Amino acid sequence: MVKRKWDMLGIWFLFPFSRFSLPSLGVVPRLCDRVNGPWYLRPLCWDYMTEWALFIGSPFWSPTGYHRPRRRFLFPRTKRVHCHGHSPEARHQLQDLRRDPGPISGTRPDPEPNPDPPLSPPKLGFILPLSALLFLPFFYLVFFHYEIDGELRRSIAINAAMSIGGFVLAVRLIPVAARYLLRRNMFGYDINKKGTPQGAIKVPESLGIVIGIVYLLIAILFQHFNFTADSNWLVEYNAALASICFMILLGFVDDVLDIPWRVKLVLPSFAALPLLMAYAGHTTIIIPKPLIQYTGVAILDLGWIYKLYMGMLAVFCTNAINIHAGINGLEVGQTVVISAAILIHNVMQIGASSDPEYKQAHAFSIYLVMPLLTTSLGLLSYNWYPSTVFVGDTYTYFAGMAMAVVGILGHFSETLLLFFLPQVLNFLYSCPQLFKIIPCPRHRLPRFDPQTGLLTGTKDGTLVNLFLRLFGRCSEKALCIRLLIFQALACLACFGLRYMLAGWYK
Repeated sequence: MVKRKWDMLGIWFLFPFSRFSLPSLGVVPRLCDRVNGPWYLRPLCWDYMTEWALFIGSPFWSPTGYHRPRRRFLFPRTKRVHCHGHSPEARHQLQDLRRDPGPISGTRPDPEPNPDPPLSPPKLGFILPLSALLFLPFFYLVFFHYEIDGELRRSIAINAAMSIGGFVLAVRLIPVAARYLLRRNMFGYDINKKGTPQGAIKVPESLGIVIGIVYLLIAILFQHFNFTADSNWLVEYNAALASICFMILLGFVDDVLDIPWRVKLVLPSFAALPLLMAYAGHTTIIIPKPLIQYTGVAILDLGWIYKLYMGMLAVFCTNAINIHAGINGLEVGQTVVISAAILIHNVMQIGASSDPEYKQAHAFSIYLVMPLLTTSLGLLSYNWYPSTVFVGDTYTYFAGMAMAVVGILGHFSETLLLFFLPQVLNFLYSCPQLFKIIPCPRHRLPRFDPQTGLLTGTKDGTLVNLFLRLFGRCSEKALCIRLLIFQALACLACFGLRYMLAGWYK
């Protein structure tokens, strides 16, 4: 072999060209071979460099990403042979085999085909129009309808850009995490498709962990663009992130260990402790005008009772999202609808107020809820019917805690409960079973008919079964759409109620 002074020169100057370019034609010696070249040049060989180029650029052309072949990076795997106890002839043959292991295809068998089919591509044809429908009213109010301070608009624009990046990152990471979860046997079967070919497919669970990590990444990096070291809001902002992070951890523990219900009810109270300990806002409430004549005061300071109320609100929101579930897209869909309503409510309050502190509280809420909305849309692209991933308790706890934190620090907990009207009704309807007054099965799901593909309501106390009993049998997708329309109507009714009671109620 000719000693290679052109190795480095040929690699780095010709890398922009294809691997079938000059080196493969013999113009430049292709001497840094994957197997036989020097070990310090093997990472720079054409095969590896083209593979890494495909991997890095795959987000721009492939919905599922480039899957690099499973190979040893620096040292190819060879047969392990031992000379002890063999004849001299056999020992020489084995030593020759060590020196020349042969082509890599002959020394390592091809990997067994993966029995689990890859994830279906994200349903971007449905998600992108939905995203435009949800964000257009918000951006119209921020940049055209209301006269909002330029610095605040800049912060909202930066938060929106980072949130869109979070959507892209979530869409890219979900298939990767799904493969790891399947390897660790964290999967389930869709009960609402039992008896059909789709009911026999392994569906990876607990994909809410991806959304939680991406959300925290965006929220932490956003501090660099909006808060200074002496900002009064920085402590509460980080306390809010600590509570959300704690809830993500407890939700994932629940997915792995399957914690009983009586313990699940207590978990959010522990996760809310960082926020409650760092909360330095007011603990007063405004008495409704019709009740002032009975209380004698217009503003009442509740003290520690207000913090107790905040902890109970966190417990309710996390569990309310968790129990209003059971069909593809419902958990994420209700979060998307409520988050969009919270965004519009916050910008309306900013535009209608002249109090700087009041504006900052609602801007604080926008900074936390916009990444929740975009990352949830990324998850919905895989969780919408027919779902290819399950969100798990990790996501429901995370989403409920995030919205509870937003309502607490934005000082609109009453409005938040109105946005949660379907969840409140579902909780009240479920109380006899949740508190063991009547028998409660493990899965309070409707009954699926594999012949017709329709769901039939059971006697279990959930809003899902109630809708089926009231409006008749339907498909899983149609049922989810009906429930999300009801959620949207509840949010619209909240806006209408606030408008009618403005100036009279408070």
